[in-house]
Amino acid sequence: MAVAGVRERLRSMLRAPWTHNPVLGLSLIVAASVVTLAVAVCGPSSVALKLGPRVDLLPPWYLPVGTVELNEWVAVPALWLGLVAGTIGLWICWRAVNSGWRPNNKRLFLLGSLLSVLTCLVPPMTSADVLMYAAYGRIQVLGLDPYNITPAEIFRQEYDPLLIWTERPWQDTPSVYGPLASGSQWLAAWLGDGNMHNTVFWLQMFALLPFLVIGAVTVMLARDDHKIQTRTILFTVLNPLMIWSVLAGAHNEALTLVFAILGLLFIRRSPFLAGIGIGIAGTVKVSLVFYGIAMAWGYRRDWRKLVQLFVGAAIPLAIGYGLIVPRALLAASRNTGYISAGSWAPWLQWPLAQVIGDPSSRGFIGWAGWGLMVAVAWMLSRVLPWRLVPGVPDHEDPRRDPLTIAVRTAVILTASWLVTSPYTLSWYDLTTWVPLGLMVASRLDVLMMWRGVWLSLAYVTGRSVEFSKPMQDVAGFVRDGLCSGAQVAVLVAIVWWWWTWGHELPTLPRWSLRRHSPAPSVQPVP
Repeated sequence: MAVAGVRERLRSMLRAPWTHNPVLGLSLIVAASVVTLAVAVCGPSSVALKLGPRVDLLPPWYLPVGTVELNEWVAVPALWLGLVAGTIGLWICWRAVNSGWRPNNKRLFLLGSLLSVLTCLVPPMTSADVLMYAAYGRIQVLGLDPYNITPAEIFRQEYDPLLIWTERPWQDTPSVYGPLASGSQWLAAWLGDGNMHNTVFWLQMFALLPFLVIGAVTVMLARDDHKIQTRTILFTVLNPLMIWSVLAGAHNEALTLVFAILGLLFIRRSPFLAGIGIGIAGTVKVSLVFYGIAMAWGYRRDWRKLVQLFVGAAIPLAIGYGLIVPRALLAASRNTGYISAGSWAPWLQWPLAQVIGDPSSRGFIGWAGWGLMVAVAWMLSRVLPWRLVPGVPDHEDPRRDPLTIAVRTAVILTASWLVTSPYTLSWYDLTTWVPLGLMVASRLDVLMMWRGVWLSLAYVTGRSVEFSKPMQDVAGFVRDGLCSGAQVAVLVAIVWWWWTWGHELPTLPRWSLRRHSPAPSVQPVP
């Protein structure tokens, strides 16, 4: 009876008008970006990066150093509050779409683009990865090999005006990125001309432009379906979690993903061009293999198209890894064996290490992660709805449309990888958010919001700088306790979802698979 009472109270709360008020939702999303901009424009702090001297008027822009001394007990809680507000705003807008809200999508896209652009005109925050991108580019400009030489090997022996501004913990780590990513880093360093501030600006642009292109192409894939277009905008350029994770940190996830999304644009028309797209994506990061598998699964019934896809993908991969930078493929293997704070793994790794030792526990957890991924992918395949991606007649069977299959499979593979990997970060989530926007509402939407906000909160204090002892204690509790627990909860929720809805599916009649019909395999979304 008590459980039933709690459920009824929750349902009553979810029926409250504010939970699907789009004006409130958009206001919270904008407020989240305003908080980010306000903290960043104050200049270097415990959360905003130090970029060295400014030599011209190029962004990122911030107040002169010393104008505002932002205390960690102001900056960190403000960002935490902004992230929570933005995520609640995203959830409210998502509910509003499900309740019939149909906004002007052009204005919605412009709002998201404006917030994205502004975020890239102030200093990056909470992750020093962009400084390492700049360092790898600088090493190349100096005529050296970033796959064999680390930034620390240089600046410990001689002064360099750019490398001196890098931060721990990756200064002794050689590059793990593909040849195209290395090319973008070289170009940014060349344009920056030895200045960290200017190099970071160009790296911010190399994050922003692909991010906006991804949003625009995904809207194109939604065709004339107004509701799906709105979802794609909310999940890409107007997504406060991705604006924060990808753009505020100037990460290269958008550069990685943009070519795969362009490949999806051609999947119904040209398997060869779709293959070219996913092949180029693979020259940025090899993790895009999941999109390649998804595309191949979409063509599995037509061997001719499958061959064309493979040939198209092989061309840029052979050029990038075979001719230009063959050592880059082996470099990516260095990124294995890590366990990130805030993932599900630390809760298991610590007690295991006491029994079998640290190296053995890490190896066991790595293999356990792959096993969990297979299980979670199978569960998601049983519960995620089948809906035609717009662009073909409604009477088409979605289980035979290569784009629909590829989009759904990409969501399943990337989401299962994200939630089960021992090393997972919030900016990786872009790979799932983008194709997820082309699908109809499901529990996975909310699980991605839940997962993303906790990981984002955990890495507000992600820099290797000296926080005070009390802040370290609070941040450790958020990261190692609450965030890790939240990731375990995601796994439990997926298992429960499958157990209650997916382990006994009826035979679905053909008509039930059409784009606008109710999903028999998925429960109503609150």
